[in-house]
Amino acid sequence: MNIFFQTWPWYVSGFIIGLIMLCLIYFGKSFGMSSNLRSMCTIMGAGKRTAFFDFDWKSQRWNLVVVLGAVLGGFVAANFMSDPSNVTINPKTIEQLATYGIDAPNGKLAPNTLFGPAVFQSPKGIAILLVGGLLIGFGTRYAGGCTSGHAISGLSNLQVPSLKAVIGFFIGGLIMAYLIFPLIF
Repeated sequence: MNIFFQTWPWYVSGFIIGLIMLCLIYFGKSFGMSSNLRSMCTIMGAGKRTAFFDFDWKSQRWNLVVVLGAVLGGFVAANFMSDPSNVTINPKTIEQLATYGIDAPNGKLAPNTLFGPAVFQSPKGIAILLVGGLLIGFGTRYAGGCTSGHAISGLSNLQVPSLKAVIGFFIGGLIMAYLIFPLIF
């Protein structure tokens, strides 16, 4: 039982993801989290106003279970299975964050300065969340899917558009980390 409380090696996690993808390919399904937002909007009646949301969401029911599992799994992992002693972050990263005035995560995956409740107490933090959310939403639609859909499902199906999208995700991440992030903080 102790294995569930430790970080798994990449080759174990990757193998399991590969098996899941083989099952999805066998059953003719494609995986992606952003498509679930479209399904949820359709369930709530957005199809009456916009043609994009007018589709048979019931054919995607299985993927909504994936979202529910991700939310429940994240809650259980964060609240009952967390062991901060197994999270290590490169000391150079911690030094770099300190130059921006961001505290060390101290055994967490993300620092409280960026992902804690204090973000909602400053106009700058709220603005960053709103602009970031809009950019992510636009980018996801523009790219035809999210990182999980393209990087996991699209690449495993050898789709060239997914390869282009993943390259774009990495380039965007590098631009954010090295050019934009220092300007914001």
